[in-house]
Amino acid sequence: MANFAKPTGPQFSVDVYQNEFLPEGGRDVNAIVTVTATGGGTGGPSAGSAGSTAVVLMLDCSGSMEYPPTKMRGAREAAAAAIDTLRDGTAFALVAGTHVAREVYPGDGRLATADARTREEAKRALRALTASGGTAIGTWLRLADRLLSAAKAPIRHGILLTDGRNEHESPADLRAALESCTGRFTCDARGVGTDWEVDEVRGIARTLLGTADIVADPAGLKADFTAMMEHVMGKEVADVALRLWTPVGVEISLVKQVAPTVEDLVGRRSEAGPRAGDYPTGSWGDESRDYHVSVRVPEASIGQEMLAARVSLIVPDAAGGPPTALAQGLVRAVWTDDMVMSTAMNPQVAHYTGQAELADVIQQGLDARKSGDHDGATAKLGRAVQLAAASGNADTAKLLSKVVDVVDAATGTVRLKAKVAEADEMTLETRSTKTVRVKK
Repeated sequence: MANFAKPTGPQFSVDVYQNEFLPEGGRDVNAIVTVTATGGGTGGPSAGSAGSTAVVLMLDCSGSMEYPPTKMRGAREAAAAAIDTLRDGTAFALVAGTHVAREVYPGDGRLATADARTREEAKRALRALTASGGTAIGTWLRLADRLLSAAKAPIRHGILLTDGRNEHESPADLRAALESCTGRFTCDARGVGTDWEVDEVRGIARTLLGTADIVADPAGLKADFTAMMEHVMGKEVADVALRLWTPVGVEISLVKQVAPTVEDLVGRRSEAGPRAGDYPTGSWGDESRDYHVSVRVPEASIGQEMLAARVSLIVPDAAGGPPTALAQGLVRAVWTDDMVMSTAMNPQVAHYTGQAELADVIQQGLDARKSGDHDGATAKLGRAVQLAAASGNADTAKLLSKVVDVVDAATGTVRLKAKVAEADEMTLETRSTKTVRVKK
């Protein structure tokens, strides 16, 4: 483990968990890298500093939000609660989203600064919102980007709520909007009710390094928005990247976040010099995340050892200079003829390999169920039940029990339920990538 002092804000550390021993001819090295930030804010008044954060709330105001009326009412109340959670000095704005995007508060292409007066003005503007029109989420994101780009705050964040499918623009338009926003701000996305597309909402959050979730009952929006905003207010360090350096001859097989959710990072790599690449992780407060790094090393003889990879936490320099390293960890490879040492699987690696498989088989099982492949769905969801039980993922096990009848969790023996509430199926799909931490 290595950590580097930082003048203010949280201190970062990197811990590497692996079995570094390989048999003769062995080439694949796996490690779980735990990144922890401590000593910063936790969402209270002391977290961050005045002016360090800018937030745009994007609320779906399409006509479907009035069916039932509790959705629009819940959205207004949730946004008001989020505004009350803003720290004084935070820059913020409200956007009403339909087939176009409209600035609700403060207007004129600018951001307001949170204080008692602006909070009340914003909540007054919220009370006047009504539902009409269609849904074009890309326009909402582009407007949020324009508003946030005017902020000097290093931490720029969006919160997006929708209740329906993105029907008034093409998938290509949404993809283009997401590409233009990537790296410019992070965004949490929520679907209320059950008439929205999980892939769309999850894709927004995944691309913009935020969280995705379902709020099936509009009554839960207020608590969810409050928790989201508290989390945003706890962020203190923006644009943190995981930098992976590998020696000559080493190939990168996998870079994946495995806790608190499973997110493949390989496609997000940006080159950072000879044999080094950066993988964006977004903004950090007091928190810990786990990453699975897998590399393929050249063959070597018994008794040899090598540095297989160096993992660093990097933040850009505000003045445009070289980036700052916050912490660093090393992944090693050692060749041995001791079969006990070389065949032992590190508990952290084993645990998260299972958690990644759990997310995959849930999605595969739900896809099979939707397509009418009952045998395939039973097999995949049965395997999911088995993995959830073995890893102690009680939350996912509970969600699975609403889709299948569990006969024997240990063997993955299940029966598909004849009737499944749409909200239960969507909740399982949306939360399928959430993991539990390994018990160290």
